[in-house]
Amino acid sequence: MKFLTSGKVKDVYEVDNETLLFKFSNRVSAYDVKFKDEIPKKGEVLSKFAEFWFETLDIPNHFVETKSDTEIIVKKMQMLPIECVVRGYFYGSMVSRWKNGMISLHDGASSELAAKLSEPIFDPTTKSTHDIPVNREESISQNLVTSEEFDWLSQKSIEIYNKMANISEKAGFILADLKLEFGKLDGKITLGDSIGPDEYRLWPIDSYEVGKIQEAYDKQLLRDWLTANGYQKQFNETRQRGEEPVAPSIPKEIIDKMTQRYTTAYERTTGKTL
Repeated sequence: MKFLTSGKVKDVYEVDNETLLFKFSNRVSAYDVKFKDEIPKKGEVLSKFAEFWFETLDIPNHFVETKSDTEIIVKKMQMLPIECVVRGYFYGSMVSRWKNGMISLHDGASSELAAKLSEPIFDPTTKSTHDIPVNREESISQNLVTSEEFDWLSQKSIEIYNKMANISEKAGFILADLKLEFGKLDGKITLGDSIGPDEYRLWPIDSYEVGKIQEAYDKQLLRDWLTANGYQKQFNETRQRGEEPVAPSIPKEIIDKMTQRYTTAYERTTGKTL
């Protein structure tokens, strides 16, 4: 196999002219900063979650087969240069963007932290080192997608979010938001990349409370620790100086908790054990 590229979490290899191998690692990143510390079992959870969602969702996707505990084979696709984000709850970057007038809520939607939106919002971004939110007009004018493609992606992404939210709810979780990626395979838009706790926020229903920071069963746990300890602010200030931020060491208790929560999220959602 030929090594092609190494991303924040997975390494990509070319198997042949039609397929790729995704090898999921235990690496972790947050706020576009890569950390030296790793999260045990994370790669296995991401790989098996990808297999589960691709096989569960009733939509054409590029998944072929599982190769090992941390590897899957997928079909090659021409990826669309847009990340399809669906938000079901008022949380994360959406809060500051709403305060700055950069995004609107549906009529009747609550602006209280972590409140459920009256209906899911399609909130896509560009695909770059630092993803930039784009609306329908910007997506089309920047030639990311056509108007027909944008409308299809919006509708399909929300459909997928709703189905995943229902499955998550049965497992005792709230799916707060979701990031999907699509590409073209044989001329048809097809679901691609991977789907797991690095692509969504997952909250346990039994501890959910509007108006507070939620208990995270995803990498939001690391983001919250960084924010609480001033690192997010440091990262932003460092970038404003034209420099690249340096990741701090992650405390062992955060690492252990992330491993436990990633594992619990997988086992409760799928009914399978690692």
